[in-house]
Amino acid sequence: MKIKRVPLPIQTTLCEDVDLGLITNIIDKYRDKKGALIALLQEVQSAYSYLPESALELIQTELNYPVSELYAVATFYAQFKLSPAGKYSIKVCKGTACHVQNANEVMHAISEFLQVGDGETTPDGKYTLESVSCLGCCSLAPVMMIGDNTFGKLNSKSSITFVKNFE
Repeated sequence: MKIKRVPLPIQTTLCEDVDLGLITNIIDKYRDKKGALIALLQEVQSAYSYLPESALELIQTELNYPVSELYAVATFYAQFKLSPAGKYSIKVCKGTACHVQNANEVMHAISEFLQVGDGETTPDGKYTLESVSCLGCCSLAPVMMIGDNTFGKLNSKSSITFVKNFE
């Protein structure tokens, strides 16, 4: 038995203020490519820095992907964000080397300083704090990245200093 997928209509009453014109070329690029969903979502996320609901709905309508498949991929892979991220991403390594060098202390200090939890963004939209499995800088443990900048041999005090002085 073959089931026909019926696309859901795009809601026009979304709270998001998203320019869907940013992704029309991306959608066209992947229109006839099978197995390219992850690449498509990566490019859409690059355009907005997250995956807006309205963008996912447009992908679903234009490329006939089931909404469940889009959300399954977007929630399975940690690289995808379903809400806007901060201007600067703070990634605290929780890998083995960092863990044994008190990465939890660093994470807790930054969390307290910014008043956000893991995976959350500050109310001003400046920082998103997240723990990651590894940053590949084990000899510098514990390590964090702010944007593309790496900081190592951290403690709770030095990590706060780097956050305060970043920009």
